[in-house]
Amino acid sequence: MTRRERLRDELLNAPNLMTLGRIALIPIFLYLLAYENRRNSFLAALVYAVCALTDWVDGWLARVSNKVTRLGKFLDPLADKVIVLSALVMLVRLGRVPVWVVVVIAAREFLISGVRTMP
Repeated sequence: MTRRERLRDELLNAPNLMTLGRIALIPIFLYLLAYENRRNSFLAALVYAVCALTDWVDGWLARVSNKVTRLGKFLDPLADKVIVLSALVMLVRLGRVPVWVVVVIAAREFLISGVRTMP
């Protein structure tokens, strides 16, 4: 297998594409929360639910089809953290969550990510 084929397999497998799709949904999610009304709140919740579902599906699919990649191991948790922290920051902006809650959760996420990188 050539280097180009290995790179394509690493990038363009279904689990990684689902993760990239989840990352692409984050700006849509933020837009819907930024312009809050009843319809946009429902759509934002729907987008978040789709992200949660694809997170589970891409992990399951990667393990079942033996498509676990280094890129996927990096991108999947990153996508999870970005969407959760984005939602929390927008909830602070909307006055629904106190700032200290977001700071505690963000600090915990960074701490756990740092510990996981230790040998």
